[in-house]
Amino acid sequence: MDKDTGRVMMVQLADCPTYVKTLHQIHIHYPSLVLVPDTFLSATDATLTSSGKRPTTTSLLAQFIMEEFPNVPIEPVARKYWNDSAGMDFVTQLCVEDDERAATLVAISDKYYTLSAACALFKHAESRLNTRFAACSLRIRYASVEGTMLIDPDTAKNLELVSNVTHKKSSHSLFGVLNHTYTAMASRLLRTNILAPLTAEDAINARLDAVEELVQSEDKFLEIRDALKGLNKLDFDKLISSLAASEVRASSTAKFASARVSQMLGLQSIVRSLPFLQKALTGSRSQLLQIIHDMISDNRLALIADLVADNLNDEAGPTKGGLAAANARANRNRLLDVARETYKENIGDIYQLNTALSEAHGLPLTLVYQESGFIFALKKDELEGELPKGFLNVSAQKGRWLFSSMDLKKMNARMKDAFDETLILSDKIIKELVAKILSYSGALYTASEAVALTDLLWSFAHTSIIRPEFTGTLAVKSGRHPILETVQAAGTLVPNDIYSCDASHFQIVQGPKSQRHCKGSLPTSFTGKSTYLRQTGLLAVMAMCGCFVPAEYASFRIHDALLSRLSNDDDMEKSLSTFANEITSSAMILGMHLDTDCTLASTHVLGLATPKTLVLVDELGRGTSPSEGIGISHAIAEELIKTKFLCRHFHELSTTLSRQPSVVNLHLSVQRARRSTSNFGMVFKYKILDGIPEDLDHYGLELARLADLPGDVTNEGRRVATALADLHARREEESQTSILAIHRRALLKLRSQLTQALDYSALPEEELVSYLARFQKDLIKVFHDTSSV
Repeated sequence: MDKDTGRVMMVQLADCPTYVKTLHQIHIHYPSLVLVPDTFLSATDATLTSSGKRPTTTSLLAQFIMEEFPNVPIEPVARKYWNDSAGMDFVTQLCVEDDERAATLVAISDKYYTLSAACALFKHAESRLNTRFAACSLRIRYASVEGTMLIDPDTAKNLELVSNVTHKKSSHSLFGVLNHTYTAMASRLLRTNILAPLTAEDAINARLDAVEELVQSEDKFLEIRDALKGLNKLDFDKLISSLAASEVRASSTAKFASARVSQMLGLQSIVRSLPFLQKALTGSRSQLLQIIHDMISDNRLALIADLVADNLNDEAGPTKGGLAAANARANRNRLLDVARETYKENIGDIYQLNTALSEAHGLPLTLVYQESGFIFALKKDELEGELPKGFLNVSAQKGRWLFSSMDLKKMNARMKDAFDETLILSDKIIKELVAKILSYSGALYTASEAVALTDLLWSFAHTSIIRPEFTGTLAVKSGRHPILETVQAAGTLVPNDIYSCDASHFQIVQGPKSQRHCKGSLPTSFTGKSTYLRQTGLLAVMAMCGCFVPAEYASFRIHDALLSRLSNDDDMEKSLSTFANEITSSAMILGMHLDTDCTLASTHVLGLATPKTLVLVDELGRGTSPSEGIGISHAIAEELIKTKFLCRHFHELSTTLSRQPSVVNLHLSVQRARRSTSNFGMVFKYKILDGIPEDLDHYGLELARLADLPGDVTNEGRRVATALADLHARREEESQTSILAIHRRALLKLRSQLTQALDYSALPEEELVSYLARFQKDLIKVFHDTSSV
C-alpha cells in the first residue's frame, strides 16, 4: 500500500527457493516498511526496539528481504491479524467504485495469502499509522505477475534501469533518459514499467500507435505538452488519498484543518486544468489516446469542479506559504464572515503598528510574514547605532535586522486565534464537501490514470527515434546504447547490429579485453562486448515499455523474463566471493538452489529461464581456474542452449559448442596499430562482426611484436602457433561430426527462414507462394550439387 497515493497492489505468486520473484515485486514498489507475521521473527525479537537494531529471523524470506533492503525496517504484526475473511471485508469496503471493482473482487476471492496480508496491512494502518480510509476510496488492484516481464534485481542494477551504478544521483540511467514527464504519477508509472515491462503484444502496439501519432503530429504534441504544463508537479494520486484518509484518533488542530483547505485548493487547480488536456486529445487517431480522452471526459469531473467552485473563493489558489497562503484559506460561507473580518482587522492593526513605530523612531520599518506571524525588518545600512528600546528577539539575516516587539507579539497571537477559528470553521464545510467529492472518487482515480498515461506517452514521444516491431526475431540494425548515447558526443558512439532467430539464438561474443573508459554512465571496466550485451537488454526493455528505440530498424521478441549474470564483483554483504557470486546468479537463472557453502544442492526447481527468456551472461567462470571456468561455462551453456543469449571471453567455447546448430560466433573488431604512449598496439573499433576472429590466438604475438620483443622470439612463437592452428583446422575438415554439424545448422537455418516467411511475411499470398517456389528450386539445385561433390 502506498499510503500517500491511495494505491493498493495485491500480488500472490509461487516462487523459487531464492524468492527472486518476490524480491522483484518489492523492488517495483520500493518499500519504506515491510510487515511480516510475528512468527517470522525469533521469540526474543517479537517487537522492534527503538535502538534501530534489525531483528533476528527464523524465516528465509525475511532474511532475504533484510539483505536486499538493508535500510528498510521490518515490523512484525500479530498472527491473529493475518485473517483472509477480514481481509476480504476490508477490500470490499474500501475498494473504489469503478469499472474494475467487480473484476478485482472476483480475482482475489480465492487468494488466501493475499487477503490475509491485506487484513494485516489495514490493521497496521489503523493501529500504528493512525489512519483510517473512507469507504470506497482506495484504488485496490490485483496484479497478475504473468502480464509483465520479470527482471531480477541484479539485472536491473547492472543494466542501470532506474539508477546509475556509480553515482546514485546521476540521471545517466534508462529512467533518466526516458523521464521527461511533468507529473509525479507519470514518473512513478515510468519506473514501474521499466522494472516490469508489458508482455501483451496488443497493449505494447497500442502504446506504440499513440507514440507514433504524437511523433508525426507536431501540433498535437505541442498541445498536449502545454496542457501537461498546467499539471506540472501536481500529484493527483496523493491528493485523492489525502482527501480519503482521516485520523483514527481525531484531533481538531488548526494544522490539520489548514492541510484540508490546501488539498481542496490543489483539487481545484487540477479539475480546472483537465479540460485543456481533454481538448488537446480531441480528434486523436490512435485507439489508446481516444480511450484516454474518454477517461477524462467523465461528467462527474465537471460536477466535482462545480462543487469546488461553489465552496472556494474565485481568487483562491494553491500557494506555498506566507501571507498570500493565509489570505487564500477562506471559504465561501456566511458563517465565516465574522471570523474573516476579525482576521482582516488584526492584520490591519499590525500594519498600523508598523507605520506608527516607523514615524516615532524615524526608521523605514517593513513587515515580514513568517509561519509564526509578522516580524519587523530593517536594512543594516539604514540604522545608525543601536535599535531603540522596546524591540525584542533581534537577529541578523542577509544584510538586514529582524526583530519584534511585545505589542506585535500580542497582535500576532490575536491574528493566529482568528486565523485558527477561520480554519476550523472552514474544515467543517470542507468535510461536507469532501464527503460529496469522494462519492465520485472512481472518476478521480480514472482521471489520474489517464493523465499519468498521457504524460508517459508524451515522454516516450519526446525521446523517440524508430518504432520497433514484434516478430519471432530479435533484429536491430545500427542499434545504439540508449544511455551512452546521452553521455558521449554526437556521432562518436559506434552503432551495432543485433540478430537472433530460432537458428541463431545462442551467441558467443569474443574479442580481446580492452581498457575503454566510459564517462559517466558505465563502470570503467566495461568493454565493447559488455556494452553490446547491455545494449541488447536495454533496447528490449524500451521496446516492451512501448517506447521507440535508437536504431535504424528494430524487431523484437516478447520475452517473459530478462535474466543476467553481468557483474564481476564479489558480494561482501552476503559473504560471497566473485566465483560464488557468479554461480549464485547462474543457479538463479537455471532454477538451481545453492546451500550455504555454495554447492549445487538441487536442480530444476521452479527454474526462471523459459524458452521465452532473454539471458545475458558476461565474464562467467573468471573467478576460478581457466580449466574449471571453461568446464562450468560449457555446462551452463548447454543448459541454456535452447533459447538463450550468451557473452563469454573463453574462446574455447566456440570449439566445444561447435556441434550445436543454434550456436553463433561473433567477435569484436580490432585494428592493429603502432605502439605509442596512449596505445599499446590495438585500436578497438567496438564493432560486432560475424564469425570467430581468424587470429584470435595471435593477439598476444601481435602485442609482443609491437612491444619490440626480439624478432627471433616472435617469429618462433608465430611458427608454432600457426602449425598448431593448421593441424586443428585439418582435423576439423576431416571430422565427420563437423560435417554433420554444418548440415544440421543449414537445415535449422532453412527451417527458421521458412517459418519467418510463413508467420511474418507482408507479401500478398500469390507473391509469397511464387517466392517459396523459387526458393524450393534453388534449394533442390544446392542439394543436387552438394550430393554430386
